[in-house]
Amino acid sequence: MALPLYDSEKTRHPIADEIFSLYRHHHLLRELITRNIKTRYKRSVMGVAWTMLNPLLTMLVLYVVFSQLFAFSLPQYLVYLLSGLVLWNFFAQSTVAAMRDLVWSGGLLQRIFIPRALFAVAAIGTGLVNLLLALVPLVIIMLVTGAQLSPAILFLPVSLTIACMFALGVGLGLSALAVFFADIVDMYQILLLAWMYLTPIFYPIDILAPKYTWLITANPMYYILECFRAPIYLGILPDGNIFIKAIIAATVSMLLGSWLFARKSDEFSYYL
Repeated sequence: MALPLYDSEKTRHPIADEIFSLYRHHHLLRELITRNIKTRYKRSVMGVAWTMLNPLLTMLVLYVVFSQLFAFSLPQYLVYLLSGLVLWNFFAQSTVAAMRDLVWSGGLLQRIFIPRALFAVAAIGTGLVNLLLALVPLVIIMLVTGAQLSPAILFLPVSLTIACMFALGVGLGLSALAVFFADIVDMYQILLLAWMYLTPIFYPIDILAPKYTWLITANPMYYILECFRAPIYLGILPDGNIFIKAIIAATVSMLLGSWLFARKSDEFSYYL
């Protein structure tokens, strides 16, 4: 009697399958990121410069509105504001793109095999490139206003890794839902507006009455933002408690998003 052959593919976890598939298609990931960047700017006169100007112009508008409120309690308010906007724009734009890119690529997925998670990963990768470009005006603002560049700035790769993990988890989870419920894309953009105001991007948390601070501390994006902002604005490493909570938020986001995506990915082709 012949014994059944052992097939490791049958015992592999769906999430592990997706990771191995992404690795095998890493060249396609680079092409998608390059395409996303070129497509966004190919008809723009200023091209990639808009990536640097967008947060800068938004900062100027918010500065005019809020400078009278926070100028005295927040030294170097421009740096505080722009560092928050840069990270928030990365998160918001990347997670929205992760949903749209998967939903809009339904025809392609039905013709050839592409790892479904590739679109979310490419969206986060594209967002990261844009974020790095947006750091240029931030550094210029720091130099112009006399803000000090501390050695703590070397911690930024860690902060960005945490931010990417959190955004990817959210992007994967939302992508899985958007395949079945197209309205999720529009609903999420409305939610993002409320989420932005509940994140201390252009105001300090200590202006809130104690009974309302839980609205901020219950927000995982608060910890992600503080890990990114502390080395830039304060010139110090993030507080240990903040750092741990940021890692927890990013890990939970990745686990839940990956689990939901892997659980539903086999059904995508029926709905896209």
